[in-house]
Amino acid sequence: MLRTLPIAALAAAAPLFALASETWWGLAPCALCLWQRWPYWAAAGLAAAAALLPGRARAVLLALAGLAAFASAAIGGFHVGVEQGWWPSPLPGCAAPTAGAALSIDDMLRGLAATPTKPCDAPTYLIAGLPLSMAAMNLIYGAGLGLLALALARKGRPA
Repeated sequence: MLRTLPIAALAAAAPLFALASETWWGLAPCALCLWQRWPYWAAAGLAAAAALLPGRARAVLLALAGLAAFASAAIGGFHVGVEQGWWPSPLPGCAAPTAGAALSIDDMLRGLAATPTKPCDAPTYLIAGLPLSMAAMNLIYGAGLGLLALALARKGRPA
């Protein structure tokens, strides 16, 4: 139980920090930013549920929480690639609006999202001068949390 609750708290801290960065620092998320949050909520729920179960079930749920953190890291890694221009994002909400040859101004205005969104290929930097975007920081954090959860699951696994 003592191993699972810190993982649950650390997993929940990532999307809560992202939400706080929106609220307090005015950072706008893109579609990929929002996708990166869901695996953390799954990891937090799995780790919290692991605290309620004994033995092998606890280790399995903690390992699944680690895999969920890795999923967020993988999305973060994909997002870094989009930011760097290594590949395009497949999400339609990630594309910056363009003026198509067949579209009129009215058509373009009707196609705009109800709330403004940020293109996924525009990196958001939290710390001035630090060349790590929020997506890159998520990649590092998610990989670290995933490794920690898997190590704790392995250590707590009954023989």
